[in-house]
Amino acid sequence: MEKIIVYTDGGARGNPGPAGVGVFICNEQGQMIKEASLYLGQSTNNEAEYRAVWFGFETLKKTLSKEKLKQVEVELRLDSELVVKQLRGEYQIKDEKLVPWFMKIWNARVADFPRLRITHVPRAENAEADRLANVAMDSR
Repeated sequence: MEKIIVYTDGGARGNPGPAGVGVFICNEQGQMIKEASLYLGQSTNNEAEYRAVWFGFETLKKTLSKEKLKQVEVELRLDSELVVKQLRGEYQIKDEKLVPWFMKIWNARVADFPRLRITHVPRAENAEADRLANVAMDSR
């Protein structure tokens, strides 16, 4: 089965502060399919990480057809251990502002990404998404 890898990263300069997200989508061989970034305005680091996952989902849905999404395995890779463990249900969400983002992501996961795996990666392996998040923050 074909695998699509979605790297996401969100960050804020200050906490809260000017924030941005980056998404790098590639195949298993690392060949880029799509990259995107988005400036968020004022946000916290954790909210930016959640918004990066959402932006990754939205970017992937615009890039691949619904039919194709049902046929591929999607691996979501991010360097925020907290967000990975919250999305897997291993950690509770203590910040109430994150709950709506969690719910949006959970519902999209169920509806649009039947073969989704969420993986924590070291920061060094998430360099492209990090670069794109910084591009977004630098754009304002």
